[in-house]
Parts: sequence; structure tokens; C-alpha cells
Amino acid sequence: MNDEVISERSRRLTLINSIIGVTVAGISTRVFMISVPTLAVALNTDMLGISWALIVYQMAGIGLGVITGRLGDIYGHNRLFGAGMGIMAAGSILCGFSQNVLQLIFFRFLQGVGAAMIQSSARTLGFRAMPKGSEGKAQGLMAMSHQMGFSIGPPLGGLIIDWIHWRGVFFCLFVPSIVGMTLCFTTGRSDAPTHGRTQTIDYWGATLFIVLTVVVTMLMDQKIAHAMPGGAPLLLAAVFVFLVWRFLVHEKRTESPMINLSLFSNRTYAFGSVGLLLANIAHGIVSFIAPFYLQDVLKLSPTFIGIIFLAPSLFSMVLAPVTGTLTDRLGARRLLVAGVLMSMVSYLIGIALRPDSHWFLPAFLLALLGIGSAFFNTPSQAAIISSLPKEHWGTAIGLFNAVFGFGHMLGISLGGILLTLGFQYYSGLSGAAPDPANGPVFVSAMNLTYVIAFAMTIVPLWTSLQMKKAE
Repeated sequence: MNDEVISERSRRLTLINSIIGVTVAGISTRVFMISVPTLAVALNTDMLGISWALIVYQMAGIGLGVITGRLGDIYGHNRLFGAGMGIMAAGSILCGFSQNVLQLIFFRFLQGVGAAMIQSSARTLGFRAMPKGSEGKAQGLMAMSHQMGFSIGPPLGGLIIDWIHWRGVFFCLFVPSIVGMTLCFTTGRSDAPTHGRTQTIDYWGATLFIVLTVVVTMLMDQKIAHAMPGGAPLLLAAVFVFLVWRFLVHEKRTESPMINLSLFSNRTYAFGSVGLLLANIAHGIVSFIAPFYLQDVLKLSPTFIGIIFLAPSLFSMVLAPVTGTLTDRLGARRLLVAGVLMSMVSYLIGIALRPDSHWFLPAFLLALLGIGSAFFNTPSQAAIISSLPKEHWGTAIGLFNAVFGFGHMLGISLGGILLTLGFQYYSGLSGAAPDPANGPVFVSAMNLTYVIAFAMTIVPLWTSLQMKKAE
């Protein structure tokens, strides 16, 4: 009886600690965004320089997400989670004491390493802390925690900058990180590798994946592309293709691959991953374009725009546990289809927007997109996780983080390219950059971009229909 009590206590502490970790990672991602202009001035740099503090954080999350998930599968997720919390605490303190932009970039990368370890391990621990058959509820709680961090980040950062100091934006993450690391000592006994220590780390595969992430980041960042000489982008694209080929060949041959490619023979895993990627690319396109339309075309205030943009996060945060529980009861397929259809309706609203549209239309678009994301992301991830053996959960969750990061970055990059091409087409000006001051032309280009986002979402709709009902 005493063992059962200890086990239940350990399970609850593990779940609480997982929620703390995912929330801290979410805050760390967004709290920095609001401080970018202030940091650029304080550290005597320009927007290009400070943007690298954003880029390296994303790079760490994408490049190390799968790797840290794999490390957790082999050595235990609890100890990896504790190490991630410790690195996050150290990185936060060091970021707060940064004296120049180079120091900030390096320490922000360190924060990103900690966040990657936290994200992959916290979600895996959260899944394992829930009873069997509650994968949807577990994913809902993790998604709610992440969205909570996303929602808290910007207003928290603004308050700290206005009332304390920009360094406090980083210092505020120290205490919860230490709390999470300390709780690991209490819950550590319940966590153990699911297959012992028989497997090894694929160091060469990990190196290739990190280099691949750096190359992709450079390809998709327009600031970097403009700074390159003439043929460099084409050369970089060729390097990217070669690295993808080399990585796939290596992963097929090695005994203990970083990404087990045989997992893609699992129908749910394959269709779910493709659907998540395309859905997040389309979501990234909207996230990039909408603020320009709201502020520069409809002339809304930044404060009001911030309130409008809270809607998607709030809906996702509130609905994620609900859709997770529904997934356990009804299966994933119907919820996935409903989520994609809601997203498609939001893109249709985007296609119909005009220079003089009422602000309610784009606000409704973003709210519907948030609801659609809650109905799609949580059931999709829960279905994928429940279809895999436990020894692959960490790797799968790490891959989710990489998919979300890639999708968001690719969506932003693609949104900028499509908007530029559309603006040049409708204005008849070759080489022109999108200018919201020319409202009718800008909105026409934006409408065209929404058409492409809508078309792109047909793929997630198809993959959702192919998904088997979650057992």
C-alpha cells in the first residue's frame, strides 16, 4: 500500500514538474520577443544583429529537439529534464548579465539548448505519468501549458521592461527553472530508460542533423540571403540537398539511428507528421502577414492588435485539454478533420478581406485559427504517440518540436516570398517590396497568399482522413 502511495505521489509530482517545464519553455520563447527593440538599443546593435539572438534559439530547438529526445529514450528523461532546467537557469542568468550582443547570442543559444531538453523530456514524462489510454489528456495538458507560457510571455516581458529593467526578462526564468530541477530529485526514481543501456548515440547522425538545421535556417532567413554574394544561395541550396541525402543514407545504415526511418512505415506516424508540417507552414504564413494588415492597412493600435492576437493562444490553451480528452473517448480522426476544416474556413475569410474590412473579420479569422489548431494539433500528436512503442516516445516528441519549428520558420519565409511576388504582380513593378501604404495592391497580394495557404491545407485534410481511429 505504501509503495502505491509513493508511486501516486511521484506520478503527480512528475506531471506538475512537466507542466512547469513546458510553461517555462513557452515563456522563454515569447518573453524575448517583446524586448527585441529595447535590447537592440541597450546593446548598441541593429535589428539584424539582435535577430540572431532569435535565430540561434530557434536553431537550438530544431536541431537539438530530436537529439535530446533520443538521449532521453536511452538514458532516462527525468535526468535529461533536470539537466535542461539547470541549463535554462544558467542560460537565463548569463543572458541577463550580457554586456554585448555576441554574449547575448551565445547565452541565448544556451537557453535554447535547455529549452530543447525540457520540451522533449517534459512531454514524454507527462505522457508516462498518465494512465494508459489517457494519451490525449496528457497531450492536452502539455499543449495547454505551452500555450499558457506563450500567452504569459509578451505581457510579462512588457511589464518587466516598463517597471524594472530589460535584464529582468531573463532573470525571471531562473527561479522556476531551479524549482523544476529540484523536483527532479524527488521524482527521479520513477523514471528509467525503457530498453536499458543497450543502444548508443548516433553522433555522426546528430552532427549531420545540426549542420542541416543551420543550413536550413540560413536558407530561410531573408536577411542572411540578402547579405550573401550572387551565387551563394544556390550553392547553399545544393549543400542542403546533399546533406539531406547523406543524412538519410546514414540513418538507414546505422544500427542505432538518431531518427528511426522505419517509424515512417507506421501509417499514423507518417500521415500525422506530414499533416503537422503542412498545417504549421500555413499557420506560419498567417502569423507573419496578419500584423501588417491590422496595423498598416486597418490602422489599428499595437495594443489592440496584441489583444486580438491573444485570441488564438487563449482558445488553444482552453481547448487543448478538452480536445485531448475527446481524443481518448472518440479517437483522433473526427477531431482532426474538424480542426483542418476550421482552419480552411479561416483562410477563406483571409481571401475575402478588403482594405476597408471591419477589424472583427481578421479577429474572427485568428480566433477560428486558434480553435482549429486546438482541434488538430493535440489529437494529432496524441494519436502519433499512442501508435508508437514507449522507447520511441522521446524521439517522436523531439521530432514534433522540430516539425513545429521548421513549419513556423518555413511559413514566415514563404509568407514573405509569396507576399512579395503577389505585390509585384498586382502592382506591375518588378523588384518592388510589399508596401502596406498601397492598400489595395497589398491586400490583393495578401489574398493570393491566403489562397495558397488554403490549397496547402488540403494535404492535412487528406492525411487526417487517412488516420486510423486511435485505440
